[in-house]
Amino acid sequence: MKLLITGGAGFIGSAVVRLAVSRGHEVVNLDALTYAACLDNVAPVAGNPLYAFERADIRNRAALDRIFAIHRPDAVMHLAAESHVDRSIDGPGDFIETNITGTYNMLEAARSYWVAQGKPESFRFHHISTDEVFGSLPADPAVKFTEDTPYDPRSPYSASKASSDHLVRAWHETYGLPVVLSNCSNNYGPYHFPEKLIPVVILNALAGKPLPIYGKGDNIRDWLFVEDHADALLLVVEKGAPGRSYNIGGENERTNLELVQTLCGILDRLRPQIRPYASLIAFVADRPGHDARYAIDPTRIREELGWRPSVSVEEGLERTVQWYLDNETWWRPLQARQGVGERLGTGTAATGKAPA
Repeated sequence: MKLLITGGAGFIGSAVVRLAVSRGHEVVNLDALTYAACLDNVAPVAGNPLYAFERADIRNRAALDRIFAIHRPDAVMHLAAESHVDRSIDGPGDFIETNITGTYNMLEAARSYWVAQGKPESFRFHHISTDEVFGSLPADPAVKFTEDTPYDPRSPYSASKASSDHLVRAWHETYGLPVVLSNCSNNYGPYHFPEKLIPVVILNALAGKPLPIYGKGDNIRDWLFVEDHADALLLVVEKGAPGRSYNIGGENERTNLELVQTLCGILDRLRPQIRPYASLIAFVADRPGHDARYAIDPTRIREELGWRPSVSVEEGLERTVQWYLDNETWWRPLQARQGVGERLGTGTAATGKAPA
């Protein structure tokens, strides 16, 4: 299968690129190389004849048409997006332009190509989204997000992703474009850009800096190892039913405080210091509109496609910490990029675009 993967130099996208190439798929990586992208993420496959890279912005329709015409993919896996909630609070404009308008451009370019090819039934447009579109859950562990949970986004980021989900469904219903959708829980693992919770905690701990936890640390997330997610995404694009959506979760719920304490324990073993790393934990002002809990009910993907996560959160965190210890040459330069290491998303920044 020849896959056009948008956002393939990002965190999740690069995991999909690496896995797809390793399984013998041809891959075209379309990425604008914005601040969170890094071509080092795909260095393990960059010399493979199955891999090609196209630097392009999904807001540029002409560039998309050119790439479809040249590469003639069998399927699209659309991961390109602005994804950091805190940045969306400070600068929602980029999220509207990329996640909504960019997805519209991708849908129209894909539809034009699909029509020109004679509307092959085998073509797929796989839109990768987030569980944040569903809003927040109560603490009751029996209550989880299903594919039928009503949308209730609470941040500019999740609202932009909800909007893009609706566009994808509309293009299927209106034009017959063969689409599949997936909504995932929180990802973590190697190559995670150092502005999200887990890499921030690891790198701050190594530097002896405070480990910031929003509010009381009682917000709950379901954690999904990124390589498990990549495996699920390839399964969905290959075997998912057109028009169907699939929730992908790690079945690993933890409070943010529990997660950070686990990371500290791993670091105490792998890189011991005089004081335990947990002594660096610092509670900071909460994010505006911070969702209390996310949790995925993965019944559909398990029963229809036979997928389950293979990595427990304890195993995945250990592998992640070890990867950061072994790959300082990857993460050190990224710490100099705009906004990394700064407190964002306080709700005090001016509205509009994030600073360039």
